Amino acid sequence: MSLRVVGAGLGRTGTNSLMVALEQLLGAPCYHMYQCFVRDDAQKWLDIGRGDKALLHEVVADCAAAVDWPASAYWEELAAANPDAIILLSTRTSGEAWFKSANDTIFPAMSRADGPWREMVDELFANTFTPDVLDKDKAIAAYDAHNAHVRAIADPKRLLDWQASDGWEPICAALGLPVPDNEFPHTNSTEDFLNRRFEAD
Repeated sequence: MSLRVVGAGLGRTGTNSLMVALEQLLGAPCYHMYQCFVRDDAQKWLDIGRGDKALLHEVVADCAAAVDWPASAYWEELAAANPDAIILLSTRTSGEAWFKSANDTIFPAMSRADGPWREMVDELFANTFTPDVLDKDKAIAAYDAHNAHVRAIADPKRLLDWQASDGWEPICAALGLPVPDNEFPHTNSTEDFLNRRFEAD
């Protein structure tokens, strides 16, 4: 299956909501960090980060879209391999807002990981983002640099710069699909994330 949406946005930019929305629109799986856990793909992403790029296309082979880390770290490769896909850059209102959300949720969760998961996250951040994710200034600088790079490199005809408050309309317009009758899903708030982590612990 070819990807119809290549997500270039980082984690905590509405990517869980995007996953739910895109699966509804496209009727096929959307790869997200959630699938990485469900499918136990940590070792594959470790190998991808260490140079086995053939695995990159294998892990998303049954998907119509890919958003969130770790796939978004390889958005350029995925966009090149899927030239008809839109490139969707999901962002938050500011780097400050993004860091607060990430620092309240995924960064503490990642620090509790071990084994291949911890290796994968550490190498992903070090090689494609910043090894100093807990340093607010460095993390925000990396976030801003990532978004600026996407906007500078992506084909403007393919790029959709999007925030969760934009809802269905820009995505549907870019894909040439009708806007669904239901409200755009807003999932995985900080409260939702922390409640789920508490239950898992």
